[in-house]
Amino acid sequence: MNVRPLWQPDPYVEPHTHLHAFCAQLARRLGYGFANYAALHAWSVAERGRFWAEVWDYCGVIGKRGEEVLVEEAAMWSASWFPQARLNFAQNLLRIRDEREALIFRGEDSVRRRMSHAELYREVARCAAALKQAGVVQGDRVVAYMPNLPETVILMLASASIGAIFSSASPDFGVEGVIDRFGQITPSLLVAADGALYDGKRIEVLEKLAQIVARLPSLNRVVVLPYIHCEVDCRPIPHACSWASFLAPHQAVNEIDFAELPFAHPLYILYSSGTTGVPKCIVHGAGGTLLQHLKEQRLHCDLRAGDRLFYYTTCGWMMWNWLVSGLASGAALLLYDGAPFAAEGNVLWDYARDERCTHFGVSAKFIDAAAKLGLRPMESHDLTSLRILMSTGSPLAPEGFDYVYQDVKRDVCLASISGGTDIVSCFVLGNPLLPVWRGEIQCKGLGMDVAVWNEAGDAVRGERGELVCKTAFPSMPLAFWNDPEGRRYHAAYFERFDGVWCHGDWCEETVHDGLVIYGRSDATLNPGGVRIGTAEIYRQVERLPEVLESLVIGQDWDHDVRTVLFVRLREGLTLGGKLEALIRQTIRENLSPRHVPGRIVQVTDIPRTRSGKLVELAVRAVVHGQPVRNIEALANPEALEFFRNRSELKA
Repeated sequence: MNVRPLWQPDPYVEPHTHLHAFCAQLARRLGYGFANYAALHAWSVAERGRFWAEVWDYCGVIGKRGEEVLVEEAAMWSASWFPQARLNFAQNLLRIRDEREALIFRGEDSVRRRMSHAELYREVARCAAALKQAGVVQGDRVVAYMPNLPETVILMLASASIGAIFSSASPDFGVEGVIDRFGQITPSLLVAADGALYDGKRIEVLEKLAQIVARLPSLNRVVVLPYIHCEVDCRPIPHACSWASFLAPHQAVNEIDFAELPFAHPLYILYSSGTTGVPKCIVHGAGGTLLQHLKEQRLHCDLRAGDRLFYYTTCGWMMWNWLVSGLASGAALLLYDGAPFAAEGNVLWDYARDERCTHFGVSAKFIDAAAKLGLRPMESHDLTSLRILMSTGSPLAPEGFDYVYQDVKRDVCLASISGGTDIVSCFVLGNPLLPVWRGEIQCKGLGMDVAVWNEAGDAVRGERGELVCKTAFPSMPLAFWNDPEGRRYHAAYFERFDGVWCHGDWCEETVHDGLVIYGRSDATLNPGGVRIGTAEIYRQVERLPEVLESLVIGQDWDHDVRTVLFVRLREGLTLGGKLEALIRQTIRENLSPRHVPGRIVQVTDIPRTRSGKLVELAVRAVVHGQPVRNIEALANPEALEFFRNRSELKA
């Protein structure tokens, strides 16, 4: 039991936070006062219509709100939010038009660019005009095969300004991965860069692009942006022109005619990881995405005008969509393309220092790896400006919390956050007015009726269960693409507990009203009928200096399930009896005998998705001789071969 929190908010800072000001608005307008965050959260889910209307007003959403906020039907997925509202997502992100910085871009090879809010507005105006001239209309799909560049942000905003639906994939996706995604949504226009940078290498895209375009017959126009080359020959690619020639006829355009659209107008199509089949195409609405991101970034992250927001992400991960919404709060976005550990591991810390980053976001795996590398930014980098450090992608182990406060910065709010592509936002996340407890996500999101349920569907605290959300929220998907009757949508979230959103996270609610995530419930181990979260084992094993990373699965064995642990060791080390005994002892002493794996196997690499998540289910399929149906979803699919036909698993 942790006796003291790792961090507590400064009482002198609290009165200046957005969350404090929001509570003051509730007191002034509604006469409400809340003794603590738990009381505020309880009200926000009990009076969801009133709560989200107050978020709209507090955040100054540009648009016509209408009187009606929430129309609930019998089914949770049928709820309608702000049915009379009209707004434009891009208009809300482009509300500032002055010379303050809006986008700062850094490439791994030190390519650097800066763009003001005024410049960004002008570039979006030109791009929107070009899209219209290319025949793009409301509801058309515009897709980007791009790194995290300013032009990707410009294209998204231009698409949203006219009511087109935007979708993106990063250049490290292969041809099949792109076709598995874009091929389902029949785009009319595609913009691609000629490549990307990673770990000192150039990723060439043009050859792949030609194959992709040939397999997307719906395309009317292809636009190619020179990034890793000075010039690009577009002639081998059908319907192609350069980014410069695409925009050239619209140099004089300086204003945007924002389409006034319904709250539920489609904005984005995002994709499930696709490690067990063709990715699901998840359609998100403009109003729900905007309102949820404003709530999270202002109230939970205390993002203010002039702040500098960074998240290490590609354009194939939902954190890119979350990042760009920071423009709606007047923040400058720090964009990065490249490997996270370039410049001897320090490239991201250098970026944070140089640009006076206030909000720094990475994956839990990045924090684990930085600790393993022995990086100590507290000693090497001036991070005075940093107020919030965010972590997501997988559970952040308690030792990751220790590392942040011992070696990164003591006076920082460490906001471990969890949600996903399914809701393009978070269920549980940080809070500038709550303490940070070791190993715990600080709180449930405002307006999110989150609970932990056991197998019987009863709410539990202090024991593990499924993360559920009991009532509707604005950023629920509008639909899955090509799912007209909603059967796949319903099956994905509402079958486990009839009519209640079950997210697939195995977790526990703590005495501090925080959450601990133990991993995906569909990857939960079940030896002898006892459910074990994979993250528990990772935490113990990866504490050992010999182990760089690990992956654990349940292998069907002798009419039961045998736990198998795969480990990637430091270079030059071999798994022998002594180290294997140490691993078993560490797990037994810190967890229980039931957690001790039946087999421990050394591998050279461990497969992960392009956003850095381990793929336990794909490895389990390989071990059982089953097909992995979407290899393209993996960043390093060749690693699966290290798990196939292992002699250690045949006895």
